[in-house]
Amino acid sequence: MTAQTASARLDLRQDVALLTAALIDINSVSANEEELADAVEHALRKIPQLEVVRDGDSIIARTALGRAERVILAGHLDTVPLPTTDGALGTVPSFWPSGAPGEGLLYGRGATDMKGGVAVQLALAAGMFDGGKEPGKDVTFVFYDHEEVEAVKSGLGRLVRNHGGLLEGDFAILLEPTHGTVEGGCNGTMRFEATTIGEAAHSARAWMGSNAIHAAAPILARLASYEPATINVDGLDYRESLNAVKINGGTAGNVIPDRCVVEINYRFAPDKTPDQAEAHVRELLDGFDVVKTDSAAGARPGLNHPAAASFVAAVGAEPKPKYGWTDVARFSELGIPAVNFGPGDPLLAHKDNEHVDADAIRECLRALRTWLGN
Repeated sequence: MTAQTASARLDLRQDVALLTAALIDINSVSANEEELADAVEHALRKIPQLEVVRDGDSIIARTALGRAERVILAGHLDTVPLPTTDGALGTVPSFWPSGAPGEGLLYGRGATDMKGGVAVQLALAAGMFDGGKEPGKDVTFVFYDHEEVEAVKSGLGRLVRNHGGLLEGDFAILLEPTHGTVEGGCNGTMRFEATTIGEAAHSARAWMGSNAIHAAAPILARLASYEPATINVDGLDYRESLNAVKINGGTAGNVIPDRCVVEINYRFAPDKTPDQAEAHVRELLDGFDVVKTDSAAGARPGLNHPAAASFVAAVGAEPKPKYGWTDVARFSELGIPAVNFGPGDPLLAHKDNEHVDADAIRECLRALRTWLGN
């Protein structure tokens, strides 16, 4: 499909729930965002009041109204893959169980994480200047690739490096799914590999070798008995977690394994720096060969900032902590207070039955339009 064809499906002025379905129907699994990025860019360049910059498969679109306050609305274009019955990875089109497009629940990869939020961004961008209106704040829209993979590949990270000046702002909202309430800050995340080494031997003569998988048992025992903390940070309770998420070892059914690797993920509260989080894991796994493979700092809530406080008041719901890592952490590192706010249940993110209520998308759009003074 060409960018022209794809963008024709992105009628930014249609009902925002139908726009979400159109976004779902464009496959954008991580590393495959180009088609959707082309469509988004093409649609945004039709709005004359926006300055549009493209970097790889990431896009920045900004107003330049000279307002006293600038707000950043950000969302990622990529999705995780969807497993299929034959074990391959793919995607499926959007569908409406009610049979009536735009009514009830919308299913499809990205419905919750986070094409509903991206649709809200696009609808806001398209409608801000309708009928001679103008928003009460300058707005920067950010759409980026590679969020659902290693932090080093992040499209937002690339935008910070290449176009940092275009990302300056007073407050940022990341439209990750939050069930329509404000979620402040986020946990940090860190990945490790713990490796045990044995000696290969024929399994019929196991005593001639040393089983590396068996040697990993104490690692799993320590993780299984670990009791994660719940830590209050600026009034919000962040739950931590530390888990083995993958294990790899062995070469054949008749060979004693000489190497085993346990992959570990630590989700830590934003009261800790990455260095403190790493030290905590190394203390727990003392005596084992542990290598850190990925790390991203968390973000404190920042809800005491005036812009954040006014947004929380406008939404009206009690703010909650964000347990997962999101790119609010990147904005926090830039000195920009940021929150998560978007349509959909975050517990449905990455599930095979991922879905979102059409009215939740519409309500998110309504709340943001009201707060932006539009």
